[in-house]
Amino acid sequence: MYIMYIYNLRCTMDIIISNSSGEPIYLQISSQIKAMIMRGELSEGDPLPSMRTLAAELRISVITTKRAYEELERDGYIESYTGKGSFVKGQNTELIKEENLRQAEELLRQACEKAKLCGVGLSELTEILEIVYGGLDND
Repeated sequence: MYIMYIYNLRCTMDIIISNSSGEPIYLQISSQIKAMIMRGELSEGDPLPSMRTLAAELRISVITTKRAYEELERDGYIESYTGKGSFVKGQNTELIKEENLRQAEELLRQACEKAKLCGVGLSELTEILEIVYGGLDND
């Protein structure tokens, strides 16, 4: 596991990369930056480190950081300008939260279907959800 601290003009970004995670590195980077934006740790106009700087600090390929930034731009979280860099884009946080809630509901629906197939009742499923949700604070 690598822990990365980057200092830029307005904020500190902590990005944690786990080699043991089944998630690709570019998705780990983009999801952590998205979460920082949603929590208000990164604000509209905040500069992100250059792709080369981020790659060097995390000891990963520039191609990986480029892919992460492309995903962030595609999803509307950042704007990139040739020769200037990448910056946090203004967000409609309510719209983004609503979309994330919709996705969470879909995943919960799928989990409920699996639980029913295995004969897991609502009370047991609720208990599992509370354990999993409570464990997220420890990650």
